[in-house]
Amino acid sequence: MINIIELTEICKELNCKCSVSCSLKDYTTFKIGGECRMLIDISSSEAAVELVKYLRENNIKYTVIGRGSNILALDEGYDGVILHFGNAISGVEINGNIVIAGAGASLAEVCKKAQQAGLSGMENLYGIPGSVGGGLYMNAGAYGSEMKDVVVSAEYINENGELCHISAEDMELSYRHSIFSERNCIITSVTFELTEGNLDDIKGAMAECMKKRVSKQPLEYPSAGSTFKRPEGSYASLLIEQCGLKGLSVGGAQVSEKHSGFVINTGGATCDDVLDLCQKVRDIVKEKTGYILELEPIIIK
Repeated sequence: MINIIELTEICKELNCKCSVSCSLKDYTTFKIGGECRMLIDISSSEAAVELVKYLRENNIKYTVIGRGSNILALDEGYDGVILHFGNAISGVEINGNIVIAGAGASLAEVCKKAQQAGLSGMENLYGIPGSVGGGLYMNAGAYGSEMKDVVVSAEYINENGELCHISAEDMELSYRHSIFSERNCIITSVTFELTEGNLDDIKGAMAECMKKRVSKQPLEYPSAGSTFKRPEGSYASLLIEQCGLKGLSVGGAQVSEKHSGFVINTGGATCDDVLDLCQKVRDIVKEKTGYILELEPIIIK
């Protein structure tokens, strides 16, 4: 059971803003989800360590979110504490060709700051929604580039509640996977190593990347980003389109007519709508092609 008064006092001492009965619709790019018992804006790595220690000692259910992309919150909400890594832990430091970003930093903002410093290597990551921590957690990527191409290390809280460092070589980074996705750990900051480049060239490459996104992806609608992982030997969007599923809807959820790899919220979609639609898509794709599609968004439950 959550002692709201006690936890609120702890948050105050740690300079962490907290909100009671907070709607997760306001914290997810899908704009879907019920209320959580309490949402805490993490202010620092040290504050996160103290909060995790308290929550574990008191057997309080908790989960971590960043900028709210690539997740799906249940309609009934979350009966626990959300540790929100957002603006309060989003600082970015640049020393030569090394960039250190707080886990809550917007990945797009880090790309911009790197460009302004004349540093190349993150151009294709520009426009990926979400935070630096979330991006590393799933080894986010686009247009042939992935986080693993530029990340050299990270700071994280391990299973014992200790603040640790890890090198990229030990993160087991592969397609939409990292060691963090298998362990009860929390990323608190990420270090990138980039290369010197021409400011205008970098800016141009970023603009071209964003142009592709705008022209091909349904950015005008709420979504969690790509809905299905790429199956070995094919592409989810290709399989879905071949099965004639563009535009398929359940309630307010729809397979985008612009990009079949996206399930979008056309207005008022519920989590159940999205999950029902995704299951229909998976069933039909498996029946017609033999491929088994795997959901990419993480379900908070």
